[in-house]
Amino acid sequence: MARFMVVLFSITLLLPFAGYSQEKYLQAGPMVGYSEMREVLLWVQTNAAAKVKFLYYEAGNPGQKFSTAETLTGEEGAFTAKIPVENLEPGRLYQYELYINNQLVKRPYPLKFQTQKLWQWREDPPDFSFVAGSCAYVNEAQYDRPGEPYGGEYEIFSAIYQQQPDFMLWLGDNVYLREADWYSRSGILARYTHTRTLPELQPLLGSLHHYAIWDDHDYGPNDSDRSFRNKQHTLEAFRLFWGNPTFGVEGVPGITTMFQWADVDFFLLDDRFHRTPNDRAGGERTVLGKAQIDWLLDALSASRAPFKFVVLGGQFLNPFPYGENYSAYPEERSAILTLISQENISGVIFLTGDRHHSELSKLERKPHYPLYDLTISPLTAGPNTKAANEANHLRISGTYVNQRNFARLAVSGPRKERVLQISNYDKTGRELWNFTIKASDLK
Repeated sequence: MARFMVVLFSITLLLPFAGYSQEKYLQAGPMVGYSEMREVLLWVQTNAAAKVKFLYYEAGNPGQKFSTAETLTGEEGAFTAKIPVENLEPGRLYQYELYINNQLVKRPYPLKFQTQKLWQWREDPPDFSFVAGSCAYVNEAQYDRPGEPYGGEYEIFSAIYQQQPDFMLWLGDNVYLREADWYSRSGILARYTHTRTLPELQPLLGSLHHYAIWDDHDYGPNDSDRSFRNKQHTLEAFRLFWGNPTFGVEGVPGITTMFQWADVDFFLLDDRFHRTPNDRAGGERTVLGKAQIDWLLDALSASRAPFKFVVLGGQFLNPFPYGENYSAYPEERSAILTLISQENISGVIFLTGDRHHSELSKLERKPHYPLYDLTISPLTAGPNTKAANEANHLRISGTYVNQRNFARLAVSGPRKERVLQISNYDKTGRELWNFTIKASDLK
């Protein structure tokens, strides 16, 4: 009997360390990607080749667990794994566990995901909320410019986590490639890895669904365009590190996609891969390219959503011709606005980043409904303190913010009376301003 107890005691001592021994292989994550009614995507990154899988179960029922397929991470894919969780049931909350090399890797925060609800033909669409922000700079001294660090106040990710929204929408410049990174695949993947590993980010990644677009800094150099030599490598990195449902449309490469949450449609655009240089004087001048614009107008026309979010890296409505604003491309901007009016497309709201300040712009278009452009920036990059007096006469008074901040957007109400509540918060989660838009006012 004494011998049995000693052996049992030894095994008991070793068991807690079995899971922790595999933590050394965990680089970043896990992260929750897209959510559909029957499928969700999970992501994780290791720091060496390893077998990864997830076990999951309906919240509160850990006695009945299911397993995803197992994937071997490898150096060619930056040791990332994207694993779909299939054949789920709609409208359920699930908890999940990470296994590396068949051993449980515990996280000191909840890991959960949800499937979207099957509400159509049955009841009103569910209420939901999401957070949005852009420009997330994570310092790395040996590659940063000398002087005061450009990034900081990473506690903003804890403030976002405390909001417990359904998902987060990253509005571009989610990674800041440096001079040392631009022209090598290894440098690009190292930068994406460094940013994704930020400790303050991990709880947020593990329990919220995430969707993303890019802008110039996670695509290439500052103000970069279609001429960037390594755009195929940055596209590869974006695909490896984000869990969007698709990448590119109509066979045209890029990051363009769309997704639906409840009764609201989100159109995620690529403002870099096909963009002509800002300073090009002759020839065509485009931000999106004809194929992407045609797809966008088709998709908007087909949408029956009360709110149709057009998500773009740079500002669309601001009339001040700042170099990266769409006002610097007036012909294409005017053409898109004209088509929205001619096609009688309701419910359009632009959601943008890039500017290192936040503001809500409103364009009156009588006899048509007004258009809004919500710009949210920065998350952790340096704020822009010089735009307060910028000649944006469309800015709604009281919405200008020149500190690190994020927005929470909540959609609620019966199917025919949906309401959007926009709230802007500082790095601590303190509300700075709020604004309400009724879907009935966007028809």
